[in-house]
Amino acid sequence: MKTKAAVLHGVNEEWKIEEVELGDPVDGEVQVKLVSSGLCHSDHHLRTGQSPAPMPVVGGHEGAGTVVKVGAGVTRFQEGDHVVTAFIPACGVCGPCSRGAQNICDEGAGLLTGLSISDKTHRVTLNGEGLTQMCLLGTFSPYITVNQASLVKIEDDIPLKEAALLGCGVATGWGSATEIGGTRPGDTVVIVGIGGVGINSVQGAKAAGARHVVAVDPVKFKRDMAEKLGATHTFESMEAALPAVGEMTWGQMANTVILTVGEIKGEHVAQAMAMVAKGGQTVVVGMGDFQAMDVKLNLFDLTLMQKKVQGAIFGGAGPRTQVPKLLNEYRAGMLNLADLVTQTYRLEDINKAYDDMLEGNNIRGMVVYDESDW
Repeated sequence: MKTKAAVLHGVNEEWKIEEVELGDPVDGEVQVKLVSSGLCHSDHHLRTGQSPAPMPVVGGHEGAGTVVKVGAGVTRFQEGDHVVTAFIPACGVCGPCSRGAQNICDEGAGLLTGLSISDKTHRVTLNGEGLTQMCLLGTFSPYITVNQASLVKIEDDIPLKEAALLGCGVATGWGSATEIGGTRPGDTVVIVGIGGVGINSVQGAKAAGARHVVAVDPVKFKRDMAEKLGATHTFESMEAALPAVGEMTWGQMANTVILTVGEIKGEHVAQAMAMVAKGGQTVVVGMGDFQAMDVKLNLFDLTLMQKKVQGAIFGGAGPRTQVPKLLNEYRAGMLNLADLVTQTYRLEDINKAYDDMLEGNNIRGMVVYDESDW
């Protein structure tokens, strides 16, 4: 079928709306009509070249919608099901999946190859040329054909538009505080970078019972939103937060510092570790340049204070366990989804949407699809 998509043809170019050809589902695949797609900073890393992917590429990896076609061999879904995309596929049978670590499924090795899990071919083409689907999804298009491993079924009572954020920003942020971050009642948690991921680390830390939830961001609008969704203190920089964290903890410092800035730099780690208590940790969530190798870290402090630097993807939890858990938090009133979407856009306005993101105007921008797109 023919549909439209936001396509990136090269590094430092703008997204271009193209008419593309979308293939039908093959064995193990599902076609979904999307209601919305979140606008994550990770897609911007494709544009800057900080994340490598074969060009041209269809962006987008946060989506939700309704199943409209089901390929042979699909056992998890049927037409009419409501689904959320998961930017990490979960096959269920590889070594990590078998150990309960679906968020590092072996199929994740192909996220930026552009080749489908099912048959290692392209499902989206433009003038006969195969296009990469970001994270094997490509949600900057009103229709997607993807492997069933990349989808999670949700109940029909959940609003699909907001549910799209569960596929990356919410699950990643919440889990970085509660799962891999291990926040416990009474903890002090510092979240650095209040965007579509960091704001959910704020929500997760609050729900887990943290005594102090400290949000750090240079943009006042984002600090204000953090206070609305659970932050007890806010600061414009790590330098400003450092003495205050020491004071509020009687010198003990933070149990966990979560780095959710849009572009991680090597110096951020040392700054975060300075706020970490003995035996505490810095959880690194944000993306950096794939070629960056240098990290600032005081090795004396690391050893003698028994601190830890922990990487995190999808919040350290599998999508099929985390998404249902988050929906229960939503129903219980502990997870606010509606306020995360600060502006909505047409797909045709995607370059303006990313300008808004870079200027700090959004917690999470979102593309919303309607009858004119389908």
